[in-house]
Amino acid sequence: MSVFKRGALAASLLVILSAPAFAHSFKLGALEIGHPWARETPAGAKTGAGYLTVRNTGAQPDRLIAVSTPGAATVEIHEGFTENGVAKMREVEGIEIPAGGEAKLAPGGFHLMLIDLKEGLAEGMSVPATLTFEKAGTVEVELAVENMAYGRSGKSDAKSDHNHGHAH
Repeated sequence: MSVFKRGALAASLLVILSAPAFAHSFKLGALEIGHPWARETPAGAKTGAGYLTVRNTGAQPDRLIAVSTPGAATVEIHEGFTENGVAKMREVEGIEIPAGGEAKLAPGGFHLMLIDLKEGLAEGMSVPATLTFEKAGTVEVELAVENMAYGRSGKSDAKSDHNHGHAH
């Protein structure tokens, strides 16, 4: 093997080994759930927030209508918005995933509110969750807990093509 090939191989392995652990996804029929994650919580916090992207490769729209986790008493689907310069949020009945499109749950927009956490969320943890869709049914996912600063830069993860926006 030439020095060039060994260097290229080493560089390839370095890219693979340094690929972000958060580039995980789950599939349910025509739905692809990309990088479900939650932000770590400060000590003593009883609520947390979860995020993900749902791509619909099918010809029919679907809706995310419920989420549950053994790590929290309840999970609500919320929409974040700004009104008169004040960041607010409200619970929504579900989130539409258009046929051939996607729905992003990201800081500052739609997100999952994990209410009455059984324990704080620390970076590196994984939180099991069940997503329920109106048509496709249910799928088990794992929310990877990221540090508090994650998702605030607005930078896109090129591998999974997410933009997590800013904190709310």
